Amino acid sequence: MKITIIGSGFSSLAASCYLAKAGYDVTVFEKNKTIGGRARQLIKNGFTFDIGPTWYWMPDVFERFFSDFGKSPSDYYTLEKLNPAYSVYFDVEDYITIEDTLGKIILAFEKEEKGSSIKLKKFIDSAKSNYDIAIKDLVYNPGVSPLELVTPKTIKKLKQFFSTIKKDVRKEFKNERLVKILEFPVLFLGAKPSNTPSFYSFMNFADFGLGTFHPKKGMYQVILALESLAKELGVKIKTECPIEKIIIENGHAKGIISNKKTYLSDIVLSGADYHHTETLLDKSYRQYSETYWNKKTFAPSSLLFYVGFDKKVSNVNHHTLFFDVDFDIHAEAIYDNPKWPENPLFYASFPSKTDKNCAPEGQEAGIFLIPLAPDLEDTNELRETYFDKIMTRFEILTSQKVKNNIIFKESFCVNDFIKDYNSYKGNAYGMANTLLQTAFLRPKLKSKKVKNLFFTGQLTVPGPGVPPSLISGKLVSELIIKHHRL
Repeated sequence: MKITIIGSGFSSLAASCYLAKAGYDVTVFEKNKTIGGRARQLIKNGFTFDIGPTWYWMPDVFERFFSDFGKSPSDYYTLEKLNPAYSVYFDVEDYITIEDTLGKIILAFEKEEKGSSIKLKKFIDSAKSNYDIAIKDLVYNPGVSPLELVTPKTIKKLKQFFSTIKKDVRKEFKNERLVKILEFPVLFLGAKPSNTPSFYSFMNFADFGLGTFHPKKGMYQVILALESLAKELGVKIKTECPIEKIIIENGHAKGIISNKKTYLSDIVLSGADYHHTETLLDKSYRQYSETYWNKKTFAPSSLLFYVGFDKKVSNVNHHTLFFDVDFDIHAEAIYDNPKWPENPLFYASFPSKTDKNCAPEGQEAGIFLIPLAPDLEDTNELRETYFDKIMTRFEILTSQKVKNNIIFKESFCVNDFIKDYNSYKGNAYGMANTLLQTAFLRPKLKSKKVKNLFFTGQLTVPGPGVPPSLISGKLVSELIIKHHRL
């Protein structure tokens, strides 16, 4: 039985592995020159940058994925636990460092706010309980029924679905700096803390309890690992193959048209942007209207810069966050009143601090990210304005001059997310995990209007992020195997 998979991101490649292992004849079609979807790589002048994800969290999810094939991540790439995990700047030379163990983090909190260590221990214990329920159980459900959420364990946590991370954190912690650090992890879910159910505190356990890792040579090594595994299992991968149409006959998906050539198959699975995939169908076969997508809360887009420096950069770690401006004002510019933020928060990654493969000796690779509302105007002038804004602040906050040491910079923003990934309104992370966009309330893995058509990725279950994308690939493959047994 032949399966066509559209896209080669984490979810598509994961699904291809499961389906090939089950005995299906699988071919992956990718529109770009290289595989990886949003997780591609930029190599320039001896520098190597991850274009997309740079954080390796939830190592247990990666272990679980590879173990399904009798493998381990270490068969494909080398992981290093970062110490420190990251730093957070609040003012000039004023920062808090998050180290590599919960014990050290508790001491850092107590130093910042007397009595906070006891509160943090209690908060993380609860977050670990949520993590065990969510990651070991709930997120491996296909989002078919609300009953998937109803278990003896989740019933005890019911209140947490009707409160928010922001309320819970601010009830216990008064120090605004510690509050920002505790609210930060849920940004990976694509929603602001005031809209994220308390149950999602499991992200805090992923942060403080499990830690932050770096695959040697970058996150793209995980994509290469998935590619290697897929090919070992017999998956065929075609690049530079944009999809022009999904072929439907008598309500059944029968294949795709790419580069004006027809490829027939028994099943079509799309890991491309969900909204875009439905535009490849005639309107009568689309499950969700433009009004539906317009009403949904999408995760932010981003303005990214990939910068080569001709010297080592000081006073920063591999991951460094800059929270020296008002978080709520920036969040309002993303979610409530979409516009370019006047004073943006930003994040910087310097992978060459950890990994000598990322930059020539004595030089530094820097990745800078500003979260933005999707669908904003995107011009070169705006990009330059905001690069100057954040680099000026970066120099002041870290007490160093670096602008004159820039060898080159590349940028990536809303227009590029649309052009390269067919991303809805140029979003970077998919659909936010708010209460009304969780589990069975997200777009479905299986089409209700077209037989043999399935979806995977960050707009469906379980949600945005790299570990959820791996899980999404597993979930959709299980659905396909259930409905189309060989």
